[in-house]
Amino acid sequence: MLKKWIAIGALLGSSLAQAYMPQSGTWVVTSELNGKPGRGLAIDVQNQTLVMQMYAYDASGNATFYLTSGAYKNNQYSGTLNKYRGGRYLGSNERIGQDNGNDGVVSMRFESGTKGYIKFPGEAEKEISRFSFGYDNSPQSLFGMWLFTPLGTSNPRSDVVYLEKQAAGSGYGTGFVTTADNRFACENVTSGPNAGLVVCIKFNIADRVEQVYYFDYKVNDGEGYTGTSAATATNLLIVRRLTTSNDDGTGITFKNAESTAPADLDALRQAFEAVVAEPIEQ
Repeated sequence: MLKKWIAIGALLGSSLAQAYMPQSGTWVVTSELNGKPGRGLAIDVQNQTLVMQMYAYDASGNATFYLTSGAYKNNQYSGTLNKYRGGRYLGSNERIGQDNGNDGVVSMRFESGTKGYIKFPGEAEKEISRFSFGYDNSPQSLFGMWLFTPLGTSNPRSDVVYLEKQAAGSGYGTGFVTTADNRFACENVTSGPNAGLVVCIKFNIADRVEQVYYFDYKVNDGEGYTGTSAATATNLLIVRRLTTSNDDGTGITFKNAESTAPADLDALRQAFEAVVAEPIEQ
């Protein structure tokens, strides 16, 4: 995948392909993910600034809040792991938190947007990963509206599809999810050469394959390859989940209640009558 990004970066005349930001959200120390209370990370990178909030414990077992922030460059970060005290508690009046020193330097390096390594003060380096707790590899995890955008092609054309039906799959995965007309189908693949990816096929009206999509995703964002067949799937692909299975928007503005709430029929009728009763200008 990295080679492909470098290639597209060269095509666009920029260095964007050689650097990336970790996906914003909840991260975990991979080896410590056991379903029990532990420590976790909230990482966000905006432009070239990284902010990490960490919940952990001190030597006495007390819950402790940490914060580090600073410059993120070349997929790496290093900064002091700061502590705070005296802040507002539940039900309190206004209280301003104060610096309470730091526990040393924390450093991170990332090899993708969803995988990296962290070195806490006094510990060996450990793998960290983006925590995906809302989606698994079941067919239902693919329900909703998706946007597929190819890159590096002379004729880029995006597809917006709504996956809403479940059907028997290919035998390589967990089952199909299709559009209402069965012209677009996706499956979480669990065996064969594409195990671990989501594969989608777009059918034309002649029941021939028009486009194939191969991608990996975390939560709402994915990337992969696309082409008219497996042999030609060399164009880069950006994927975005636009709505969940409940039709809730994953963006910042469009929400289910705003887009699907029924209109007041009486108000609609009154507005219609007013429009009909008024002559148009000739």
